[in-house]
Amino acid sequence: MASSSRKVIYAALAGNALVAITKFIAAFITGSSAMLSEGIHSVVDTGNQILLLYGIHRAKRPPDRQFPFGYGKEIYFWSFVVALLVFSVGAGVSVYEGVHRLYHPRQVVNPLVSYLVLVFAMIFEGGSWVFALREFSKTKGRRGYIEAVHKGKNPPLFMVLFEDSAATIGLVIAFLGVLLGQLTGSMVYDGIASILIGLLLGGTAVWLAYETKGLLVGESALPEVVEGIRDLAGTFPEIEFVNEVLTLHMGPDFILVTLSVDFEDTQTAGNVERVIRELDAEVKKAFPLVKRVFIEGEARRGS
Repeated sequence: MASSSRKVIYAALAGNALVAITKFIAAFITGSSAMLSEGIHSVVDTGNQILLLYGIHRAKRPPDRQFPFGYGKEIYFWSFVVALLVFSVGAGVSVYEGVHRLYHPRQVVNPLVSYLVLVFAMIFEGGSWVFALREFSKTKGRRGYIEAVHKGKNPPLFMVLFEDSAATIGLVIAFLGVLLGQLTGSMVYDGIASILIGLLLGGTAVWLAYETKGLLVGESALPEVVEGIRDLAGTFPEIEFVNEVLTLHMGPDFILVTLSVDFEDTQTAGNVERVIRELDAEVKKAFPLVKRVFIEGEARRGS
């Protein structure tokens, strides 16, 4: 899963870095506010991908005395930071630049340069988007895309997809802003395009922050995993009742499980130890993302 995330991020990083340079050159030549906003957008995306790669690197560190369950949640922290940067830098600067241009309009020159750069950017962003969509589709299973994002435990995959989707839509908005400005001779459309790009980035950032917040706080494993563990524990004849199955994602590839079960009263201490050992092994075999299992013997609740 981490390997897929890195491939998607590297593809987006290469595309955004190249596109950012060409957008800034075009903004300098043409004086287009929308092109400048798009350049800022690509720079923010490039920085975000670097932060996601850093988060993946930090999350791979082994457990130690201070963090006995490892550093897997670092990827959730850095994903949340990325969402904040998209909102504060990308959206904020774009909206400011658009409002500034509405009050201080500036004639866009050489619009052909903007069109060429935008088409070039669409090719690169489109390629990155297709690659991110393909990798995300491999992990979403039978779920719809919105549901898969909501239940996803690996933020870099859907964050890059979100960013590339917003970037592609932003390019269309910038294209229309330049085109309408050229056709009407009014630079209002250039400023409006910049504001719309900022609002698009702001909406994307809020959704990304919302989706990563739950993972940062501590989300459970997917319902099918929880129910699968419960069913597996119920197959042991020595276990009379499964009280509770608590799970927690310590990272995209690390699930912590706590089981509360009621053992038959006739079971000896040796049998209980054997069942705990076997159940631990069976859970980890059936669900490879489960790395730690804690099993607690407790009387059936409500009995």
